[in-house]
Amino acid sequence: MHLTMRPTKLLSAMLLALAAQAAGAADLLQAWQAAQRHDPEFAAAQAAFEAGNTRREQARALWRPSVVLEAGAGRMSSDSSMSGARFSAPGFGQSSGVAFDTSISNGTMERYTLSAKQPLINRERLAQSRQLTYAAEAADAEWQNAQQSLMLRTAERYFDVLIAAENLRMLQQQQNAVARALDEAKDRFRLGDAPVTDTHEAAARAETIRAQVLAAEMDLQVKQAAFADLTGAQPQGLATLRPDTVAAQRKLEPLETWLANAERNNPMLQMQAKNQSAAKEEAAKHSALGAPSLDLVAQTGRDRLHGSGDFGDAENRSSNRMIGVQLTIPLFTGGYRSARHEEALHLLDKARADSDRMRQQIAQQTRSAWLGLTVGAARVAALEQAQKASRARLDATRLGRAVGDRTTLELLNAENEATASELALLQARAALALDRLRLAALAGSLDETALRSVNDMLQPATAQ
Repeated sequence: MHLTMRPTKLLSAMLLALAAQAAGAADLLQAWQAAQRHDPEFAAAQAAFEAGNTRREQARALWRPSVVLEAGAGRMSSDSSMSGARFSAPGFGQSSGVAFDTSISNGTMERYTLSAKQPLINRERLAQSRQLTYAAEAADAEWQNAQQSLMLRTAERYFDVLIAAENLRMLQQQQNAVARALDEAKDRFRLGDAPVTDTHEAAARAETIRAQVLAAEMDLQVKQAAFADLTGAQPQGLATLRPDTVAAQRKLEPLETWLANAERNNPMLQMQAKNQSAAKEEAAKHSALGAPSLDLVAQTGRDRLHGSGDFGDAENRSSNRMIGVQLTIPLFTGGYRSARHEEALHLLDKARADSDRMRQQIAQQTRSAWLGLTVGAARVAALEQAQKASRARLDATRLGRAVGDRTTLELLNAENEATASELALLQARAALALDRLRLAALAGSLDETALRSVNDMLQPATAQ
């Protein structure tokens, strides 16, 4: 009996595990893995990356031989006349002033040409191949940026849900406390132990909290929907941040190190650098030195026309074969080439300015994220002390209210301050974790390992 039930239990456990995985993402790492499979923006970025990889092969193909076969057939008429020719042949002697006439009316024409060309020197083609290579490298950087962006969006929406859920829980907890205070104020008023103002203050605060709870419920639904849209999973039982989040932070390198890493590895800056290089090649493509080209060419072909004409049946045939080099120099393009060159130079200046602007923005964002981490740890520590103080004040106020030394309004204010301090602490811990991810993304080092380090700061929702 025991042996026959073991496969059944194993199958049930597997089904439960699959159901749990489909129902929601339990932690940040699982949310990221779900987002990779579900997010349409990430799917579009992956398709763009794969398309960009083909540009390397396109660049190599520009320097390979091209072979073209042309063939045609149709109806054709041809008349030719030659006079004053000299004719000589064995047994016929030599004659001068000879005339030759041929005529084919509505005859059959057959033609084919096989040609091959191998570029040898071509500055325009060199620019095109380099531009394709830069485009492929820019696609690599864009793909890295898309991966980092999805990680950040996943983390932001994950913590948005955590904070919204915690805000609602705290407000509901405060709502219950206010309801108890209101009942107590009513009872004391009936006994003549408290003024009616306590009842009015508690009732007003109860309605205020009720409105806040309704707003928090709506906010949580919006945040949950955004999380589900991104990951395709329901945010149920999400792991929350551990109280020792600050202790889990690694030692932070100096700001100069992060700025140098961002300058060297940031994918957005890499994309701008590739765009600037491509703009430089576009200018070289239309310069005067880029105009001549030299190609190795080979060709073979045959023309055949047969039919009848004014002199009876006739047939014309011609065959040709050629191999050599071909030099092409555009002498005059009506000013088109110089205008394109001038346009490319202005676009190159624009690409340089865009790169400088992006470099400044990345440096500012890196500095902001680094300062957020530097100050964030001290801020979390201060908020932890503030939370302990507000809890102690709440306990003291409750005791004072019980013995009549504190008013109902003071108790309600203490409840509100304790709730606000707890929520502020959670927000600060989440901001600290997000700043760690943002700083890594700016330096081009945000990957699954970095995401896992933040995920390790979480604990199951049931753990306290």
